[in-house]
Amino acid sequence: MKKKYMLMALLALTLSLFAGCGAITPETNPESSEEYGKADDSITVGFSQLGAESDWRSANTDSMLSALSEDNGYSLIYKNGQQKQANQITAIRTFIQQEVDYIVLAPATESGWETVLAEAREAGIPVILVDRRVNTSDKNLYSCWVGSDFELEGQKMAAWIKAFTEEKGIAAQDLHIVNIQGSEGSTAQIGRTRGLANAARDNGWDLRAEISGDFTENRGREVMAALLKRFDDINVVYCENDNMAIGAIDAIESAGKKVGSNIQKGEIMIVSFDGVNETALEYAREGKISCIAECNPLHGPRVSTLIRAIENGAPYQKFNYVDEKLFSAELSVKEVSVGDTTYPVDNDF
Repeated sequence: MKKKYMLMALLALTLSLFAGCGAITPETNPESSEEYGKADDSITVGFSQLGAESDWRSANTDSMLSALSEDNGYSLIYKNGQQKQANQITAIRTFIQQEVDYIVLAPATESGWETVLAEAREAGIPVILVDRRVNTSDKNLYSCWVGSDFELEGQKMAAWIKAFTEEKGIAAQDLHIVNIQGSEGSTAQIGRTRGLANAARDNGWDLRAEISGDFTENRGREVMAALLKRFDDINVVYCENDNMAIGAIDAIESAGKKVGSNIQKGEIMIVSFDGVNETALEYAREGKISCIAECNPLHGPRVSTLIRAIENGAPYQKFNYVDEKLFSAELSVKEVSVGDTTYPVDNDF
């Protein structure tokens, strides 16, 4: 496969420049670093996942391992980065030494990838990014990307907050918001934070604090507990993933306060992102989480499709966005608008 690709990579890269910009649990242990499938005619893929910090990440890993399986014609070498970029860089260099046909990378942060991705290109191995992006001066260091429009997710959530509070007659200046952010420097954190910050500025909302909870339940709990001690008038908590929202709810209830959308009566409204964690979805049905912006983790089939396109010298898009919804049991908002586009709110989930 390696020699075959060396000739086709140039054609696929050229074509790409003109083309534009429920999870299945694997039988193997996703926490290990193993090779899945060893058929001589299979496509060898090295997959560097950033870690296992959330339910979304686990679902994403399951999707990748399922799609890039031996049954589907792949030999997959999987490495868990344990949330450390250094581990991922080591994994990529190992993949290069092993002469894999493709490298799939879910990067921990956006910066710091120039050197190792240049090494992959020098070796003639295309890199496909999933979920998060990388910030490189040369965009041709990677072949393509699959994932979410994280800023749009934030914009949709902000539009929902605006529509809901206006429907309830809550003045903009009476919203006192804290943002429990994801891992600093990640694409999801950057986009979702920007979506809220811009809306807060444009609408005159009181955005009190932005503090990282690292996308984990424990940190979400710790950050929320500290914020409650720091501010006594918080009435909206914008959590950049479901796991942190669950932790924040625990901290709020432990402090003797109530979560819910009835801000006028002293409740603290929680909004969140992902829509993968079943506890979070149940909280949304109960009204403990007022709105969830979906983040689709099922990237495996899309990555497989891109690999097959490159193999066949077919055109493919550089940036591949997944479709996503808003979930809310609150019936007063049926749709939200961002720019000229209207997005429905799913009230039955």
